[in-house]
Amino acid sequence: MHRYDPDRAPDSEEWLALDEQLRAGLAEEYHRAKRIKLPNLQAHAIFHAIVENQIAEGLAPVVSAMARLTAEGLSRHDAIHAIASVLARHINELVNAKTDEKDSAAVYAAAVERLTAKRWRRG
Repeated sequence: MHRYDPDRAPDSEEWLALDEQLRAGLAEEYHRAKRIKLPNLQAHAIFHAIVENQIAEGLAPVVSAMARLTAEGLSRHDAIHAIASVLARHINELVNAKTDEKDSAAVYAAAVERLTAKRWRRG
């Protein structure tokens, strides 16, 4: 795999066979090539890679959310951003001890399951 396009799902096996840094690097390259201005390109790319990893690994709530969000009118790229926003919030809550680490996966799954395009657009 030499290119990444968030509007097209990468082949799961090919994606997961890549080194983690390469996955994030491909997401960085995409955003640079599109001249998308971001406050922190590296962090943004890492979140892209994490969400793509979850989809490629078949994490059911994320796979379902991707299908739901795109059916609700989001581009695949925007759906990745929506899911990543839930992930970022979840990580922040873990770091600030607002979520019990033991229940972390269930809390994240529930938040992703509640995600809708309408909610994400409202921001």
